[in-house]
Amino acid sequence: MTRGGFVHQALCYDSDSAFLATATGFARDGLDAGDRVLAAVSRHNLTLLREALGVRSAEVESVDARDWYDYPSRTLGRYHAYCERQGPGRRVRIIGEPVWAGRSDFEIREWARYESVLNVAFAGSAHWILCPYDTRVLPADIVRTAARTHPEHADGTLTGAYTDPGAFYAECDARRSRSALAGPDDIPFRRGGSATVRRAVSAYARRAGMPEQRTRDLVAAVHETVVNVLRHGGGQGVVRLRGDAEYVICEVHDDGGHTPVPRPAFPGHLPPERHAPAGHGMWLVRQLADLVSEDLTPSGSVVQLCFRRPEA
Repeated sequence: MTRGGFVHQALCYDSDSAFLATATGFARDGLDAGDRVLAAVSRHNLTLLREALGVRSAEVESVDARDWYDYPSRTLGRYHAYCERQGPGRRVRIIGEPVWAGRSDFEIREWARYESVLNVAFAGSAHWILCPYDTRVLPADIVRTAARTHPEHADGTLTGAYTDPGAFYAECDARRSRSALAGPDDIPFRRGGSATVRRAVSAYARRAGMPEQRTRDLVAAVHETVVNVLRHGGGQGVVRLRGDAEYVICEVHDDGGHTPVPRPAFPGHLPPERHAPAGHGMWLVRQLADLVSEDLTPSGSVVQLCFRRPEA
């Protein structure tokens, strides 16, 4: 079966045979149509799919979901890069199974947000993404949310609960955890003071045991966020260095005071045009950090950057 425009479907299955009945046909139809087919699913489902496709499994690019679905923004970046590599005239069909097990509430919220943002990120394309949800092991609320982030079921029928991505994004924001309170180790900054921030963040990351590459990523992400404040915010703010058992956390607070501008839609989630003069900052920050949350208002904004600790 062929379709026009972007298609995003949820496959809620309760048995191996139910998964294969849809996923195998989806892959074969794509191959027959000349589409590029990518399967990013669990190892168990990869084995099932390869066995069911037989010799045609060699035509399907397969990756372990745990290698692909590490953090939402980077996964979105991978899909964009993958689709671009196929060329403008080739459709990509994806069987993409997010990893939900072992996630914190914060992480689950951000993965649900990712599923919703996909509908905007690929809206102008002709790609087709089928997202499996194993109802045997997934909590019922995650399965229910799938109906809100996917316009269709795998059989093409409407989910009936699909929520506009902008409204869903706002709901996720409303469940954001509170920002860090002021503390003695806060780093105030203003124009000309970004070097001091970089040195302090670098020292903080090393004390937290972050590897050298992730330390550089953390410093770069904080620097980019601070530069955005200096350019587009009130020209001053404060960096708060916090952490918990799982993450090294940096918050960049903007004191506000700048001319109100419309809040960008889905900030940093949509890849900017390659030669666009602006819009690259938050995209870069999300590609570097593991998780990012933001509260952007003219009266004062907070961007929280989370980097997972190596031992976690």
